[in-house]
Amino acid sequence: MFNLKINNIDVTVEEGSTILNAAEKIGIKIPTLCHMSLDCFDVENRTGSCRICVVEVANRPNLAPACCTPVVEGMEVKTNSIRAINARRTMLDLLLSDHPKECLTCAKNGNCSLQDLAAEMDLHHVMYEGAMSKYEIDLASEAIVRDLNKCIMCRRCETACNTMQTVGILTGANRGFEAVVSPASGKSLTETKCVFCGQCVSACPVGALSEMNYKYDVWRAINDESKTVVVQTAPAVRVAIGEELGLEAGEIATGKMVTALRMLGFDKVFDTDFAADLTIMEETHELIERVKANENLPILTSCCPGWVKFFEHQFPELIYMPSTAKSPQQMFGAITKSYYAEKIGKKPEDIVVVSVMPCLAKKYEASRPEFAPNGVRDVDIAISTRELGDMIKEAGIQFSKLDDSEYDNPLGESTGAAVIFGASGGVLEAALRTAADWLTNEDLKDIDFEAVRGLEGSKEATVNVAGLDLKVAVVSGLGNARKLLERIKNGESEYHAIEIMACPGGCLNGGGQPYIHEDTSILEKRKEAIYREDSGKEIRKSHENPYIKQLYSEFLTEPGSPLAHKLLHTKYEARENV
Repeated sequence: MFNLKINNIDVTVEEGSTILNAAEKIGIKIPTLCHMSLDCFDVENRTGSCRICVVEVANRPNLAPACCTPVVEGMEVKTNSIRAINARRTMLDLLLSDHPKECLTCAKNGNCSLQDLAAEMDLHHVMYEGAMSKYEIDLASEAIVRDLNKCIMCRRCETACNTMQTVGILTGANRGFEAVVSPASGKSLTETKCVFCGQCVSACPVGALSEMNYKYDVWRAINDESKTVVVQTAPAVRVAIGEELGLEAGEIATGKMVTALRMLGFDKVFDTDFAADLTIMEETHELIERVKANENLPILTSCCPGWVKFFEHQFPELIYMPSTAKSPQQMFGAITKSYYAEKIGKKPEDIVVVSVMPCLAKKYEASRPEFAPNGVRDVDIAISTRELGDMIKEAGIQFSKLDDSEYDNPLGESTGAAVIFGASGGVLEAALRTAADWLTNEDLKDIDFEAVRGLEGSKEATVNVAGLDLKVAVVSGLGNARKLLERIKNGESEYHAIEIMACPGGCLNGGGQPYIHEDTSILEKRKEAIYREDSGKEIRKSHENPYIKQLYSEFLTEPGSPLAHKLLHTKYEARENV
């Protein structure tokens, strides 16, 4: 433990703490911009590149960045001296001198740390004028917009991409005034091994990285009388959308969200949870077949498109391991444009499927060519939780005052097993609930597999199912996935089933969710809400969903049938790892 003084206040902190840590302990706020800390995922950006957090340290000639300066015994710090305040203002002025002034139309207006800092420092004009950077905006992907004109070289995106996710496509390039964070050789994201998870977008404090906006495509579709426009909502959206619309974090807003979607003008409001139940039918059937044959183990879940693209690039030698089942988003689209289209007498091309997703990789996934049979996409438009919040506000809907309503059927009925898909461990737990019943041929009552729950990056358990000891693992965050897959590849670990989600904590923390601004307690509240919704469901096992039973009896016949494989399964491709 080290003892020091900050603004003449005594404070004791552990060795390894920074001045910023020590100041926070005694309630002193030091402004930051490049600093980022996600404690529960063991991620911290300590580059000190912006120098906004500089402080005076006794007996040191230069100001010190508080975010990356470790404390020492007897240190005396001044956080609010005239010298430190003037230096911060100068650094902010310099940043703004080479930053576009189009705040009103910026994608991160209202969620911009640079904007907040300018207001906090009461800065109303830019002191310095001069050369401005000019870069072409990267609009090549269907998921992420990259605008280097707004890059402030904080390098938070680099930490998210390289340290947390280990995708490794972002790096500091050039020097001096030309310095930016970019893929090598200035490539667009589509020319790299980017997985479009969106964690760089969540980390970026300004508008240099944002999501592709499809709100106006949705508005146009809704107002096209020649189209039947249906919407599906992912499990994690219902426990986060309220944060965009005045509700407290962790409030379950399912019923209000359904009401709002009808008010926006969608012809039918369905639930991705229905397709999550369908995914469990196909994926669990595949799991049991592989376990019985003792072949191609472990089976890896394939619901997360960011994770799918990651293993296509990084582990092509293991490409036989993932389940061939499509994600719930794509299963929903495929069933809507086949089974449901027949029911309502519509051609697939006359139905527009809109997805509301917590994930930016879902935008990319919807555009993959294998999900557009005969040139007709299974999912036409994918928007994020944030985009839905924007649409509801734009329509003037007072969300908190809405009554609850129910999803439409037949594609709106779901079980508790489907709801928990939104949390890390949920897909595996849902599969175990169905596998246990199918293997024992009983309706088992003990269905809470709590060993696989939680926000931890890696979890392992041995679960006894019908006399079989299944060794399972749950991983969230691609950095953790890499460690596990390396062990499997080297023959150091053996499992029967593994759930992997690209985003730390799972879809609750997806790149399209409301920004948490480093407050990871919000993720805990979202997780608790997911499991409250599950425990409150009358039916909590996917195979007991009556509309899933109807779908198989009327159309698919049984899990793993030829038609089920045609519509609900896919193939993967080994991609270049550059």
